[in-house]
Amino acid sequence: MTEINAGKSQHTPRQERRKATDVWSYTKSILVLSSWLLFIIALVMSYYAAPDKDYGVLRYYDIEIRQFWLTPLTGYLYIMLWLSGLGSYLAMMVDKYRSRRRSDNAQYNLWFLLIINMAWLVYILIKPQ
Repeated sequence: MTEINAGKSQHTPRQERRKATDVWSYTKSILVLSSWLLFIIALVMSYYAAPDKDYGVLRYYDIEIRQFWLTPLTGYLYIMLWLSGLGSYLAMMVDKYRSRRRSDNAQYNLWFLLIINMAWLVYILIKPQ
């Protein structure tokens, strides 16, 4: 083997050309954080909007149990879930057009958030009638 071929077979690491984080990176971080924050607020809101559980203690003391979803809170919950899903989708689009390397993150948390938001939206549309 000659010296020329020996030099080509060795793998040299590439130099990192990114100097600092850009505006798109900050935008993606803000979108991800706001999407997760909206999702957590929606979780808390769903606790108050959903029908009450029928526990035996409540029946024993004749405490009234709400059997229906609260309409105003359900509307806000619906809006928050849409905004959370939209934010995660936009963050995925920013990440798709910004990161071109195989070593960049796959952002599985955004896929998880988007799928959970869409499933929850379908549940709200079907169930509380």
